[in-house]
Amino acid sequence: MDPFSQLILAISVSSFVTFQWLFHRVSPWISVRVSAGFHRLSDKQKVEWNSRTVSTFHAMLVGIFCLCILWFDDAVNEDPVWGDPTLVKTNVAITTGYLISDLLLIFYYWKAIGDKFFVIHHLAALYAYYYVLGQGMLPYFANFRLLAEFSTPCVNQRWFFEVLGYPKSSRPNMANGVAMAAVFFMVRIAVMPVYYSRMYAVYGTEAFYLVPWGGRVAWIGSSICLDIMNVMWMHKIARGCYKVLRSAHWDKAGAPQENGKTD
Repeated sequence: MDPFSQLILAISVSSFVTFQWLFHRVSPWISVRVSAGFHRLSDKQKVEWNSRTVSTFHAMLVGIFCLCILWFDDAVNEDPVWGDPTLVKTNVAITTGYLISDLLLIFYYWKAIGDKFFVIHHLAALYAYYYVLGQGMLPYFANFRLLAEFSTPCVNQRWFFEVLGYPKSSRPNMANGVAMAAVFFMVRIAVMPVYYSRMYAVYGTEAFYLVPWGGRVAWIGSSICLDIMNVMWMHKIARGCYKVLRSAHWDKAGAPQENGKTD
């Protein structure tokens, strides 16, 4: 094993250990001091709370790293299939450690956070990352996909508000809902033309045919499947956001009339 591969392996293992530590030690310690409602949660809710806290940290870490690579890594941007994958491998190694850690937690706390969809999602992602970490291919596309992580914090925050008993019409919940819809659209829907235009540009080229069949399936097949789900989720999020905003608008509009009747 060459020194760089050893480094990537070390990053993945360190990532795994770090996220386990964040789940078992850091999140409970911080949560008790930041949120008074944490004490009132059931054991199952505390497990999911800590899982989502770690998920948010991972999303922000790899999301920011992803943006830096897209903005400043000329090698990857110029050759999206076979460009120097050094920085991308580092970012993907962090995510790989997180995914394995999260899989372990899902299986161990299945009654609290077990979800077949997440198991399938994590395994599919790990399969795709094998081609990035093992063979150094498709660095631009692997990194681009990590942009989607920016929508995770708002999704998790929605669950935090719900479990703490915030009404859907409360200002914090509404602000987070609007932010969730906006960020989800920007990092998962609006970027589709950019992603698929780069895919189309390399399709049929010599670089494309150097990618083995399994790599093409992991790249093109998973991209299409994920984006179909993204469109479905976006539709659901937009409808939910619209309903809450509409309900809040009518509540405000109806308030003076109700007060008038009372007086």
